[in-house]
Formats: sequence, C-alpha cells, structure tokens
Amino acid sequence: MLDRLELLVIGECVADIVRLPGAADQVHPGGSPANVAYGLAGLGHDATLLTQLGPDGNGRLIRDHLARAGVDVRTDGATAATPSAAVTLDGAGRATYTFEITWTLGPVALDRPPGHVHTGSIAAVTEPGAATVAAAVDSLRTAATVSYDPNVRPELMGDHEAAVRKVERCVALSDVVKASDEDLEWLYPGQEAGRVAERWLATGPAVVLVTRGADGALAVLPEGRVTVDALPVDVVDTVGAGDAFMSGTLHALAAHGLLGEAGRERLHTLDRATMTDVLRHAAASAAVTVSRAGANPPDGAELEAALGRM
Repeated sequence: MLDRLELLVIGECVADIVRLPGAADQVHPGGSPANVAYGLAGLGHDATLLTQLGPDGNGRLIRDHLARAGVDVRTDGATAATPSAAVTLDGAGRATYTFEITWTLGPVALDRPPGHVHTGSIAAVTEPGAATVAAAVDSLRTAATVSYDPNVRPELMGDHEAAVRKVERCVALSDVVKASDEDLEWLYPGQEAGRVAERWLATGPAVVLVTRGADGALAVLPEGRVTVDALPVDVVDTVGAGDAFMSGTLHALAAHGLLGEAGRERLHTLDRATMTDVLRHAAASAAVTVSRAGANPPDGAELEAALGRM
C-alpha cells in the first residue's frame, strides 16, 4: 500500500431514517461521500471528509460515528440543519429515498494536500455547494488522482439535460468513475450501460466501473471489459452498498500503488489482472455491507474474510 496516502472525500452527510413495515424508525449515519470516507478509514486509510453538519442531534450522531472510525471531519461552519433522508425498504431490502437537504458548502482550507480526492452524489450537482466542490477538485487534481460516483438521486437532480451535463463534466475531471446500472439508466434511458461506460472512458478516466447489483460489476478499460460476479449473501438491505464498493475499489487501487500523483500514470495503463483483483475487493466490500443493516462497510479483517469466500 502507498505509505500514508492522504485521501480526501468531499460531499454530504445525511441522516438516513430507515422505515420498515411494522417497526419503529431507525436513524443511521449516511450520505454517500460520508459512507466512502467511513469505509476508507475502517480499512486503515487516512481519510478526511470535507462536508456540512448542523449543530443538531443528527449532526452529532454523524460526527461521532465518523470520529469513531478515525475520519477527520472538516466543515465550513454552516449551521443549517443536518440533511436527512427517509429510507423505505421493500421486501427484498431495496431502498428508496425521500430527501430533506440543502448543500451550500463554502471553501475550507486544508492542512495538507491530499494524494487522492473522491466526490460525487448530491454534493457534485446541487448548487450553490456544487460550485465549491468543482473548484476544489479542479485545483487539487494536478497533484492528486480523482474518483467520482454520480449516485443519482432523481428527485434532487433538477432538469435532466442540465444534470447530464454536470455529471459528464465531473466524469471528464476524474481518473476513476463508478456508477450503478440504475444511475446510467436514469441518465441515458434505454442505452446499454457498458456502451455508456465506454463513452465516458473516452473523455478522460482511466477506468469506468458499473455496479449491477446481484449481477456483479463491470469495469471498462481502454483494452476492454472486465467483469466480476457478486458474492452471494443474504441481503438485509442495500443501503450503502455502492459506497462500500467505492471504498473497496479505492482501498485496492491504493494497495496496488495506483493512486496519487506517483500512481496516476500506472493507473491509466491498468491491466486486466490488476483490475480483476480491484473488482474482487470492491464486490466483497459491498457484499459485507448488504448482509447487515445500514451503511456499515467492512473493516480489513471482514474484507479479507469475504474475499476468502469468493
């Protein structure tokens, strides 16, 4: 693994209020970028999260949750209520969301430059904070690799054409892009996910990853496609599965020395064997998460145990 690579995640925290039929509401710390930061810290990385948290109960819950994992939380000092999402689960554990969120992130000074920057989700497309995110990524990417996950939330995306343009701008700034097949279906209805990934790859990323739930995952590289099966598990819920996939991806890329300024050239010549190993780590990480309630990614020992079952 790269020695003490600084990983910066920029994006929202959300209190997930999980609603199950016949049961009391349960509040879980969430937000896609926050989940990625938590997953990275749990896997032993130096992870900083640049975000917004309100001075309320949900904000304290999330801050404490992240701190226990070792995430360095930085905020812009905004005092708006912590964003929340009502998460309704169906009989198969699939989640649908109803949001109460604002995103007004302002500039925040960093103590040290990161080696890798991850962003995405609501934070990358919701103004006025999205402009701050874009400016930060643009300024940091000269010395850091960048990853992006659109994590599409249709009810928050606004005008469809404008949303697609914003997503495509983020894709073009990134070295690693991950999207679900559902994300791509919303962005480009009726288009085959692999073809979309190939089109995105041509705009600049080293690799585009597509998650496909129980059907596994796909990576598109300049030399072709690589696939991995999902690890069979009893699904409790799918909350945070894509985020665990993302943190597992970054963990494996770092282990192969493919993140940071020193790793960028090798990242952009990624071979199929290495990509297969990265996908295995990502899929195993997601499998652990869906096997238990909430966005609860694995630590290193749990990830290794899951890999042993693949």
